Amino acid sequence: MVKKAKNKSIILGIILISYFVIVLDISVVITALPKIQESLHLSQSNLTWVQNTYTLIFGGLLLLGGRAGDIFGRRRMFILGLIIFGLGSLLVGTALNAVWLVIARALQGAGAALLAPSTLALLMDHFEEGEERTKAVSYYGAVAGIGASAGLVLGGIFASWLSWRYAFFINVPISIVMYILTKKHIKESATIAGKFDIAGTATSLLGIVGLVYGIVTLEEQLMIALISIAVGVILLITFVYTQKRADQPIMPLRLFKSGERNGAYLARMLFLGAMMAFWFFITQFLQSIYGFSPLQAGIGFFPMTVANFISAMLVPLFTRSFNNGRVLLCGLIITTIGMFWLSFVSGNSSYIASVALPMIFIGFGQGLSLSPLTAAGIAHTEASDAGAASGVVNVAHQIGGSLGLAILVAISSISASSGLVTQVNVALKGGSVMLVFAIILVVALILPVMKKEIKN
Repeated sequence: MVKKAKNKSIILGIILISYFVIVLDISVVITALPKIQESLHLSQSNLTWVQNTYTLIFGGLLLLGGRAGDIFGRRRMFILGLIIFGLGSLLVGTALNAVWLVIARALQGAGAALLAPSTLALLMDHFEEGEERTKAVSYYGAVAGIGASAGLVLGGIFASWLSWRYAFFINVPISIVMYILTKKHIKESATIAGKFDIAGTATSLLGIVGLVYGIVTLEEQLMIALISIAVGVILLITFVYTQKRADQPIMPLRLFKSGERNGAYLARMLFLGAMMAFWFFITQFLQSIYGFSPLQAGIGFFPMTVANFISAMLVPLFTRSFNNGRVLLCGLIITTIGMFWLSFVSGNSSYIASVALPMIFIGFGQGLSLSPLTAAGIAHTEASDAGAASGVVNVAHQIGGSLGLAILVAISSISASSGLVTQVNVALKGGSVMLVFAIILVVALILPVMKKEIKN
């Protein structure tokens, strides 16, 4: 019994560390971008694609990565993801020019697309539904929030003290260690027979890439972006049609028969849209208005990181006492209060009162929200659909962040002539509205399901 518990702890550690590295990699670039541009003499366009390429490939391949685990084995896809991600990280760290860097970031994105859904699917395989899984998912949700905040801190440390390259080199030994531990401790999952959904793979990949490309270029190339979004939407509609006819769809439509899961997907998109805007604008605010260095800006997010960690560790206790839906609702309300409070920040306001304190609310609320959102997104799914369900959760996470940020950047740019402070205020108020809509979805779609389960 002790040996089994120890092995489960090791498996959970492998899953959480691997997921942490993926999440970390998304935000670590933000504070390191100025140094990357300076080091490789990149144009603004090339610099944009350092992040956009990763987002495009990661988002585009997520559904494929999730279903591939169901069909070919989640352990196999997890290991393949580690290898590709580790190799991509090495190539990013050794990049000598823009082309090299962008290709390496694409490779990283492909590895992350295999890893992200595999981590959550493996968690579902090894931890039974109930208190055991709730606890594991709470740690998983904590990693999602803490990794994003820690990435900003580490990006600032590496950029200021060492080199931005170390932010990527560090992934290589971690990937190697996780590979060895996975081979030793994680068994292969059961696979499902059938043909691979080629039509679904092609339409989902191209559709998501078209949608994300349109979103991330919306401000720079409006007409091309709108065309790309339109094509992406058409392809995704076609993709849904193919899923009705496929023997082994990469996104089984039965996943959307649950109001609880649908509410979780939509609420997650809104939540991540608001959070991405928060990270994007506050990073700029701290450096441009307060004059913080990249390192100081990263450390400036510490109040949020600490609050996030504390609340995420309390989620299992709160869930036992109040249920998943109520904890989620409470988390979203606290996050909304913090976001709205922060939306009044100005160049004359103090860091403690106007930034650090609302960050504590945002961090505490995020810690309470992400784990229940993840749990609701995979609730009551069949074991054979674990990878696909995990893929949908991660697509909602990725697309929600990209779409929400693009919308809030576009809205805030209307007031660009008034300066960065006004843009930050407008964007964060917009993020607060997104969070209010997420609260409405939880009340309408998730809480009623929780009440029925309690009665039964």
